[in-house]
Amino acid sequence: MTTTEAGSEAGAQTIGSGGVEATGSLSPSRAGDFMTCPLLYRFRVIDKIPERPSPAAARGTLVHAVLERLYDLPTGDRTVAAALDLLGPQWDRLLEAEPELATLFEDGAEGEAERAGWLDEARRMVERYFTLEDPTRLEPADRELFVETVLDSGLRLRGFIDRVDVAPTGDVRIVDYKTGTAPRADFEARALFQMKFYALVLWRLQGRVPRLLQLMYLGNGEVLRYEPDEADLRATRRKVEALWEAIRRAMDTGEWRPRTSRLCDWCDHKSRCPSFGGTPPPLPVVPVVRPSPADLETAARERDDL
Repeated sequence: MTTTEAGSEAGAQTIGSGGVEATGSLSPSRAGDFMTCPLLYRFRVIDKIPERPSPAAARGTLVHAVLERLYDLPTGDRTVAAALDLLGPQWDRLLEAEPELATLFEDGAEGEAERAGWLDEARRMVERYFTLEDPTRLEPADRELFVETVLDSGLRLRGFIDRVDVAPTGDVRIVDYKTGTAPRADFEARALFQMKFYALVLWRLQGRVPRLLQLMYLGNGEVLRYEPDEADLRATRRKVEALWEAIRRAMDTGEWRPRTSRLCDWCDHKSRCPSFGGTPPPLPVVPVVRPSPADLETAARERDDL
């Protein structure tokens, strides 16, 4: 059984690599799902069970959209006021693309108050961004950049990078915006996995290790920076290949074991999880179908920006 992650990337710039036939596909988000809970990966990728819109996730998408569009403005116009003015139009655009987001808040006074608080927090995150760096002094090389490469093993790695900066020296900085708070020191490695994943892809595409990985936490205004080296990225390659082998074994055996954690309280699938007395649906029968070039060009973007 071959599983692909379907979705839309309309309007995204794509960088790819060829030469090796892809036999599987993995993004940082889906790799994170499997590391968090193999059963969660199954529900999202194999069963494709819809999940309810989350106010936190929607706010993250909105803030990301504002910061992306901010750099469409002339350098001198990239002000706090201009960024805040983008919130309304970007929210309208998201509602048009995903009408189900309109159900995030109930009708009536209570729902309206909740929506106002949600929007106020989005404003604070946008304002906080300006305390971390000055966008008038930056000119990103790429924003919302879709990248992909195929490892020698046949595993296709792909994902979206929030921002790529290139210095006059050619040094590359990968930037990712997070609308949650910075993790404790013992969770930093997990947070950096996504960034090393992207760095691995760019290293294979460009032949140069990115100089800096930068996570910007807009929830509390902290910045996590890391300078990777080739040993880091080789270790990341081994990790993603080991993850894919574990996923393939689960596909072959049908054993998708749940892994409980504090995140279970926010999981849409808790009611169908055996760890909480639920019963997963029968595994779907999925025929082996090789993806067409068009399928490979419409790779998914699934965010975990919280």
